[in-house]
Amino acid sequence: MIIVERDEFMNNDDEIMTISEVANYLKISEVTTYKFVKEGKIPGFKIGRHWRVKKEDLTEFIEKQKRGERL
Repeated sequence: MIIVERDEFMNNDDEIMTISEVANYLKISEVTTYKFVKEGKIPGFKIGRHWRVKKEDLTEFIEKQKRGERL
């Protein structure tokens, strides 16, 4: 049996994050994170009833914020 570490299997930018993981990563509340995703300020998608965010999209969101782009 071959065990593949998660980092070896997925490029970090391909990682799919939950609302909770995004909130922890950005150091903001889950409520604020959910609001940003629901409003489209942070790109996200739904799997069933649950929102998910690609880390690549989150990185792009952060870069836009660093350049002073508005939400």
